[in-house]
This record gives sequence, C-alpha cells and structure tokens, in this order.
Amino acid sequence: MDQARSASKDVIDYKVYELGGRFSLSAPERGWSGAMNLPGDVHTALLEAGEIPDPYFGQNEDVVAWVYKTPWTLERLFVVPADMTDRYLTLTLSEVDCIASVFLNGEMIAETQNQFIRYDIDVTGKILEGENTLTIAFATVPDVAKARADAHPFSIPYAAMNQKVAHLNFVRKTACHAGWDWGICLMPIGVYGTMVLRRTPLARTESVQIDQYHEDGKVNLKIRTRIHAFDSGEVSLTHKIDGQVVGGSVAVRAGENLIEHTVSIHSPDLWWPAGQGSQSLYDLLTDLDGEQTSRKIGLRKLEWIVEKDEIDHSFKCRINGRDITMMGANWIPADAIPSRITQETVEDLLQSAKAANYNMLRVWGGGQYEPDWFYELCDEMGLLVWHDFMFSCMPYPSDRAFLDDVQTEITQQVRRLSHHACIALWCGDNEVIGSLNWYPETRANRDRHLANYDRLSKLLADIVEDEDPERRFWPSSPSLGYMDFADGWHIDTRGDMHFWDVWHSARPFEHYRTVQPRFASEFGFQSFTSMDVIESFTEAHDRNPSSPVMETHQRNEGGNARILETMCRYFRFPKGFEEMVFLSQIQQGLAIKTAIEFWRSTKPRCMGTLYWQVNDTWPVASWSSLDYGGQWKLLHYLARRFFAPINVVAVPDGDDIVIKGVNDGPKPANIALDVFAVDMGGVAKSLHKKDFMLGLESASELVRVRKEAIGNGAFLTFEWRDENDRLLGQNDFMPRAHKYYDLPAANVSAIWTQGKNGPELTLQTDACAFFVTVQVDPIGYFSDNCITLLPGRPATLSFAPRRGATPSLNDLQNSLRISHLAETY
Repeated sequence: MDQARSASKDVIDYKVYELGGRFSLSAPERGWSGAMNLPGDVHTALLEAGEIPDPYFGQNEDVVAWVYKTPWTLERLFVVPADMTDRYLTLTLSEVDCIASVFLNGEMIAETQNQFIRYDIDVTGKILEGENTLTIAFATVPDVAKARADAHPFSIPYAAMNQKVAHLNFVRKTACHAGWDWGICLMPIGVYGTMVLRRTPLARTESVQIDQYHEDGKVNLKIRTRIHAFDSGEVSLTHKIDGQVVGGSVAVRAGENLIEHTVSIHSPDLWWPAGQGSQSLYDLLTDLDGEQTSRKIGLRKLEWIVEKDEIDHSFKCRINGRDITMMGANWIPADAIPSRITQETVEDLLQSAKAANYNMLRVWGGGQYEPDWFYELCDEMGLLVWHDFMFSCMPYPSDRAFLDDVQTEITQQVRRLSHHACIALWCGDNEVIGSLNWYPETRANRDRHLANYDRLSKLLADIVEDEDPERRFWPSSPSLGYMDFADGWHIDTRGDMHFWDVWHSARPFEHYRTVQPRFASEFGFQSFTSMDVIESFTEAHDRNPSSPVMETHQRNEGGNARILETMCRYFRFPKGFEEMVFLSQIQQGLAIKTAIEFWRSTKPRCMGTLYWQVNDTWPVASWSSLDYGGQWKLLHYLARRFFAPINVVAVPDGDDIVIKGVNDGPKPANIALDVFAVDMGGVAKSLHKKDFMLGLESASELVRVRKEAIGNGAFLTFEWRDENDRLLGQNDFMPRAHKYYDLPAANVSAIWTQGKNGPELTLQTDACAFFVTVQVDPIGYFSDNCITLLPGRPATLSFAPRRGATPSLNDLQNSLRISHLAETY
C-alpha cells in the first residue's frame, strides 16, 4: 500500500496521502472486470488488457466506440495510518472525466460533472484508520448530454460537422474528445490529474496569485493567497522570494479567506519571450502551516495595445515597453488518449516550437486546460500563451446551473494559472460568436441566441476582471473587439482574424495577399502526414488517397481531394503515392509561407501570425506542422525560416517584385543583401548587392526587381548576411507555378561528418534542385531542410536528436534518404 509522506520535514501536521495507483475496473453491463492505473484512462487499460485493438490503426475508431457508450466503475482499497485521521481531511480529485459519482466506504461524497474543475471534498470524520474503499462510478456522457439537451427550453445546436457525439455543449468536457475536423472520436473516461488525501491542521491552500506593478528600477508584487479554513483560528502563512520573506501569523475564519502581502524587487531581471531576451524566473515558496507550494515567477509588463490608428484599431502585444510581433501556431491536446499526454511528450513538442522561432502558442478553445507543467515549460522556453477558455464552434447553455458550474471552472483556472509569465491573454471562446451564423436554429432567431451568448461571455469577462485585472480579456477569436457581436470574419482592419478562404473555399495561395490582418490567429492548409506515420496505421493496399482507411484518417470532408486539386494547380502530378505525400507537404509549406511572409511584410499593420496548427492528436491528414509523435513535417522547417527574427521576403506588386526586410529581433540590425536571377542551368545573374539597416518599427522596402529582369524559365533567389559576413538566411521567389518549369534531373550527393556540436551533413548538387529534403530514421531534426540547392553552392546541415536519442554517424548514414521536386514525376 502507499505510505503517507510528509510535505515538510519541520512541520508534521500537514500530510498528503497519494490515492493514485492500481484500481479495479469493471463494466457491469458487459460482465467484464479488470484493472487500470490512475491517473489514467479506460482506453489505455483496455489496450493493456488486450480487450480492444489499437484505436488509431485502420478503421478501428468505430470498433472501439462501445467503450464510451458503456458505464464504468473504478474501485480501490487503501490503508490509512492513524496519524492521517486526527485532523481536517480533504479528498482532492482533478480532471475527472467526467460525469461520475464518488463513494467513500459506500457513502456518496461527491458528484462530478466538469472535467475542468478541481473537486476538494471535505472527508473529515469519514476516513477510517486502516482500510478504506474509494469508488468512482462513471455515467455514459452521450446519454447525459442528450437528456440535458432534451430538457432545455429551446434547441441549441452542436458542432455536428465535427463531433460524432451529440450535444457535447451541455457537458463540460474536452470538445474534441467527440472528434473534430482533424480528430478521432474516442470520448475517453478516467481521472487524469491529482488524486490525494490531504491532512491539514486548520486550513488548506486554494490558490496563490501575483499581481505585478512595474516602476522605474523595481517591481512591486502583490501576493494574493486564498486559503480554505475548516474553522476559525490562526495560521502561519509566509512567502519567500528573492531572499525576502513576508507574512507570519494570520487570523482566519471558517470558509474562504483572502490574504494579501506585498514585496518589492529592485533592479529586477526581466522575463522576455523567446528571441527577445532571457527567461529569468524567480522562485516563490509559499508555506501554510507546513503545506509548501512553489512557483516560478517571470517579471514582465505585458500590455495589449488596442487603440485607434490611421487604419482602424491596432492589435499588438507590448512587453517591457517593446512592441513584439507574435509568431507561432495553435495548440491542441497532445494526444487523443489522455494517458499518453506525458510531460516528456509535450516538452518535445514545445522544444520543436521554440526551435522553429515561435514566441507564442494559442491554446485552442475546443481542447483543454493543460497541466501545470505545460505552463512551467512555456515560462522556461519563453513561449507566450494566448489562452482560450474551453468553448468552441457552437452555442452553449446559459441557465443558472450551467453558468454556476462554469463560474467555478473559470475562477479556478484563472487562479491556478495567472501567476505564469507565459499567459498573455484570456480569450472567451473559439468561433462561438461566429457560429451564430452557421446553424439553422441560430440564424432563425439570432436575437435569442445572441442574448444567450452574451450571458456566458459577460460571466467570463467579469471573472477575468475580478480575478486577473492586469490581463486583457478578449471576448472571442476571431473578434472585432469589446461588445462587437458582428460577423467580422473578413474584416482585416481591427481585432484578430481567422482566414480560411484558401483552404475551405479552395482559393489559390496568392489569395492570402488580398487581406492584411492586424493579428491572424487562425489560418491553415492541409497535407498528408509523413510516410512512416502512414505506415503505422495502414496496410500496403490502403496507401491510396481514396482508400477507406486514408479517408478515415482525413476528418475534413473533401480534404484529400482538395490536397490533390491544389497539387494540380502548382505542380506536375506525382508518379506515385510516396511522391504525392512528399508533394502535399511541400505545398502545405508554400501556402503558409505565402501568407506569413506577406503579412509580416506589412508590419506594423500585422503584429501576429498563429497558423493552424502545430500538433496532432493522432495520425491523420491535417493542418499540423508536426506529425503525430513530434516528427517535423516540411511546414515546420519552413516555419523556422519564415519566423526567423530577421527575414527578407519577396512580394509581387504589378510588374515588380518588391524585396522587403523585416526585423522582429530585439534590436536594429545591419544586413548585406545579394539578389540573383538564376536559370534552370544554375547560372546566376547578380541583380542587386546592397547594405541595409533594418529597424524594429516597420518592414522596409529594400529593392524592386522588374519581373522581366528575371527572364523566362528563371527564378529569383536572395540571401542576406550580418556585419560579420555570417549567412542569416536565403529565400526564393518563383514568378510562375513550379509545374511550368522544366526541372533538371539533379543528382544530390551527401557527406556526413562529426561537427563541433554534433553530426553534420553536407549536400551538393550538379543542377538546380528544389525542396531538397533529407530524412533519417533516428528521431531528431535538421538545422534546415526542404531547401533550394544550387550547383557550386554546397549546404551544410546539422542534426539535433530529440527525446534523448544518441544516434551514431553510421545510424544516420545508413538511413539517409534524399528527395527533391524533380524526382516526384
């Protein structure tokens, strides 16, 4: 049995007993019983027991659907020592998914109905010395959701285009658990968070929040601690930070108590987002009668500047007085099976985000609030978080019971997370205001559904104003701003924008240049997942874009056809399935490159680009730049280039190509720019060679090139170097689609060497080779990939292993595969 452990060596009155471990698992309706580990989920237990096949393989999604239609019961016997029963006791359960009755020694002690709430259950006097039994009986969510929808006084539509389970807007559960236009429907069941019994002398810590007030040369901190006292009395509460200790004895009353302390830090080391400075973090240690909790605090002043300008209204993030362009992508849960969402897995994904020059992620409103360590990692890596609350793409109820539940949820989550430096903004929802124009029910009576929406939106805004007044609340994404409920999806002069015309309306990539958003928070283009991932869920005969298995692993209706249709616009049709997969990732990268390079070139009009999406929950054709499992798709390599702090891009303007420089680094920079026209034989003609100073305020026009100067059958290439002649970047511009060029049959050679910082691969070619891509079996990524290679200009790439891999040069050399465009047809 688990043993009690003391949270403090000096104070023995506070103790924690871990309740996680091996539970019995049963489905009485099916006459089945087994075992599972908690925290964990039922699907993982059934997989381990051999009761279900791999849900991700083939078309097994429907084969395992019975799991979420079945009531499940979990039970565990645990032994409590005598010294755990003589004080106040709290049973804490978090991330209970989701509708469940909790029994202690046969007595119901709680009913849970919200995956996003931490349940603190007073079990004082209910725990026995010796053996105790904890039972969690889960109801079937689809049945509960339907009953609630049927009982509602008017019809509220749900996202049937995405979800296989109806009416999930009536249940507070991760929306994409029911499927999405990239996600499998598994509807997992389990407990994923804290499971502890806490013994406290008088009170327990509920939350610790820190408000920052920046002045010249110092930061004043207000530390707000909420504690729950079981009775009136006196507690000892202290905080230690930067060598200072504040606090002491405090009188408390029964119930919730708010206690405030202040401390000043002089000459602070400020926290900056990635690419702008260091991520300095201060340790804050809180001690409540021996209950010790620690937090890392990044000191920074973060503002959202939303104010009238010559265009309409700005929308930009200012940190420590510096306006910073936000660059990154949207984040969804790291796996559809919750037990697989481990810190190691997520850290790997976040490291790849930082490696691609991200400084922001948007935690999307159809997903979940992440574990504490997710935000700690973002603090350490300098990744800001635009944080949606968990409402997405459909209306929600606004009756008193629902709003009371949501109030607890949002209050807890804001209090839990607000101390993190990474949290940049609280957003009310994803596309809920826009969805009022999607459904027949909402279009038929928009006034009713708008009033219904406003009740929920106002509650969210009020909670943020009360609980985290220093942070911006943004009502929805996309939104035109406070109290503006218009359908502003195609208004690019203010607010944030979701621009989906290129994908959903099958517009050409060039259509991205018809809008100039102030902040693009969603846009994307799909590709097939990589071949090794496809092989993990298919048999050889399934590897056809129209096969049932490939279409099962494509959740957006008509998605595979759209990928192929677009391919015909820009490229010659590939000769085989593997070439088709490769080409799909090239065109995905080109699509997003077209958008982001143009929008960055409009700085300071556009001050943020977050493409959809960085990761996947299972192996699927999608908009992600990282495969399921974390492997880099070609888009992620292109992102590393188009998100480079100092970038040079080409923008068509009539008969000219405008070369513009963008500096989103921490300080002005001098660059030397070389511009060439190159024909298919690899002969380069110099067009411009100039030095420039790039400031931070706006993108700069550097040179103009007449299209006629490039020549038929040729393309534009340009590179820029710093003051020390170090190559900073290289870029290309093709005046016409690649299919119109007669590409040479290039032979690309490769040599591995052991460099100072790890393995290096040098590539050379005897003719122009486009989108040259190298792959190896060991997990990791190259310093660059999907590159243009010219004869006489070798490129050296370094290799960075992932997740602790230590491949030898032989491992890399023996598994090396090289692809480029001319080989696809």
